[in-house]
Amino acid sequence: MSTFQRISVDRDGHVLRIGFNRPEKRNAADLQLLTELSRAYGELERDPELRAGFVFAHGDHFTGGLDLADVGPRIGENGLDITGEGGINPWQVSGESLSKPVVIAVQGTCLTLGIELILASDIAVAAESTTFGQIEVARGILPFGGATIRFPRAVGWGNAMRWILTGDSFDAAEAHRIGLVQEVVPDGEQFARGLALAQRIAAQAPLAVQAALANARAAVREGDPAAEAALQPELVRLAASEDARIGMEAFITRQPATFVGR
Repeated sequence: MSTFQRISVDRDGHVLRIGFNRPEKRNAADLQLLTELSRAYGELERDPELRAGFVFAHGDHFTGGLDLADVGPRIGENGLDITGEGGINPWQVSGESLSKPVVIAVQGTCLTLGIELILASDIAVAAESTTFGQIEVARGILPFGGATIRFPRAVGWGNAMRWILTGDSFDAAEAHRIGLVQEVVPDGEQFARGLALAQRIAAQAPLAVQAALANARAAVREGDPAAEAALQPELVRLAASEDARIGMEAFITRQPATFVGR
């Protein structure tokens, strides 16, 4: 595992735990944090033993957004490059997507890139006192981590524009109402609940999880016909796997399945 300073990265079985670790700055993202996060996502993608990611934050706040004093001067004529060698853009707006699911847990302040990381993840849990804000328009820039693309798709046009265009803050109850987060839990319980969901996903057949995720994304990006065309070929491929045999045996014997990813 690579060395990290702005984030923590550790394994929990088949789950890679990735934690924002700049609490003294409310986990504001400077270029180093962004680059390290992309490297962690690259490791999650490449390691066949890792089946799911779990993103969280150390300290009281998920993130205060971009550290503009550090990042602003680094925005060049082609934008901002954060991936580096072996990295995958965690916001997945560079044409490369993660093939494995990510669960995210947020608390405290969750601004800008934090919301966009939720939108780029697959399941989100929020502490009940979390405050959200897509505030880029108040800083003279636009959301560039996918909010303009995914926010309307996830919560509806009006709900997304209400927060993107005003820069107003909103609470966890509103985030849950519009579907930005899937669960709201008492403060302090978001880490355990999010990790439990990631572990639950990682206990399923990984080839099947990745195929289901890929097909759902294909429906969004390429339309229903493309996703429909892939269903039967994927079923045939998965039915021939060792995990399908393990799953069938578990069903017949009524014993828990231990999948191997083959």
